[in-house]
Amino acid sequence: MLDLRPGCECCDKDLPPDSEDARICTFECTFCADCATNVLHGICPNCGGELVARPRRPANKLANNPASTQRVFNADCAKQH
Repeated sequence: MLDLRPGCECCDKDLPPDSEDARICTFECTFCADCATNVLHGICPNCGGELVARPRRPANKLANNPASTQRVFNADCAKQH
């Protein structure tokens, strides 16, 4: 099951579980669409994998399967690319 991490690793933008703006790689590194497209050019800086739209978990499933609250943030992400 996906963690549904709560924020962009590059700019720390909030990405709630129902966000259409979240992008992930196969390791579930999480980025907002703006960073994924304009900063990272669709490639995960951590593994080199493709960044794709993160599926949204239906609201009625979140109660028993909540999204993660653990944030991952790399302040140097935008500087590296």
